[in-house]
Amino acid sequence: MWIWIAVCALLALAVWRFWPQSAASSGGRGFRGGAGQATPVSVTQARAGQIDRTLRALGTVTSLATVTIRSRVDGPLQALHFEDGQSVQAGALLAEIDPRPFRIQLQQAQGQQMQHAAQLENAQRDLARYEQLARQDSVARQQLDAARAQVRELQGQAKVDQAAVDDARLQLSYTRITAPVAGQLGLHKVDVGNMVHASDADGLVVLTQSQPIDVVFTVPQTRLLDVQQARRLTPRLQTQLFSQVGGKALATGTLLAVDNQIDVATGTVQLKSRFDNPDALLFPNQFVQVSLRLGLESGLVLPLRAVQRGSVGEYVYRVDAQRKAHVVPVTTGVDDGQQVVIESGLQENDTVVVEGTDRLRDGSPVEVVTPEASDGTAGASGSARAARGAAS
Repeated sequence: MWIWIAVCALLALAVWRFWPQSAASSGGRGFRGGAGQATPVSVTQARAGQIDRTLRALGTVTSLATVTIRSRVDGPLQALHFEDGQSVQAGALLAEIDPRPFRIQLQQAQGQQMQHAAQLENAQRDLARYEQLARQDSVARQQLDAARAQVRELQGQAKVDQAAVDDARLQLSYTRITAPVAGQLGLHKVDVGNMVHASDADGLVVLTQSQPIDVVFTVPQTRLLDVQQARRLTPRLQTQLFSQVGGKALATGTLLAVDNQIDVATGTVQLKSRFDNPDALLFPNQFVQVSLRLGLESGLVLPLRAVQRGSVGEYVYRVDAQRKAHVVPVTTGVDDGQQVVIESGLQENDTVVVEGTDRLRDGSPVEVVTPEASDGTAGASGSARAARGAAS
């Protein structure tokens, strides 16, 4: 019992001893950005300059040529001369169908051609004799005409025979399946020994031409005029591809074509750009972020992160001579992902808050801890000062 009384007495003494000091300490220090306290911020000045006019969109990589390799004749698959995923040149041998039935057909056509050729040769000799006898008036006119008709008939048959030989030779050539274009093969779909038919829907393998390769993307019809004006100045506009927004560029190419009509369902128009794709980083049907460079835009330039968005629309915090931040609505133009053109709302050399806007209200006092560098990034020393100012 006496032990619990002693413990309670010690606790009461501790509270009485330390409470005034803690209260005084907490009352003597406050949040730097509270009422009447200046908020540490980074600022920059609105400057006249130029930025790249870019048009960003989501695009799909498309092959220049996608060919399903099929057999043009029926027969057993005798050999495959490629590996799955192999790159091949145009004309490379890919597969062979058993050629023996087609060689026999060719030989039959050639034999019939030789037979009719012999008949034609004999008919021509008979005609020569009849013409000589006709000059001597020793043969009837009817026999001479019949001999001439026989020669013409066999000459026509010779053309039919030649066509049959050519067709048989063509069918034989179809037993050797070659690549129609250069590209990369996919996975084979038929194994050696299987019967293949010209009517097979899946074919043997799919060949895609990926060097060069195209990217198709859509832009709003409201930007079509900008694209057309830029193409008149620079017919082959530069296009860059990214795997994601703000990521590393995958490839750089040129704008190839603009579609000739607008999609009335979406209000967009399709554009196509071409890329060399030397490292084969782009694959057909791959989704990419497209950045189309339309040229340079002049105007009042600010870092893009200085522009805020709220119920009043787009605005910035402008710092006045008394070091107070005021909300100023602005109208923005084009941006390049880092900087943006301010079309209205600011004047040149106006000081604008870049970092620290989340703690500001209209009329808040500020303390400039680091000016924003001209390239839109703060220096290391300025960042250290900002950290010290926020911690103090």
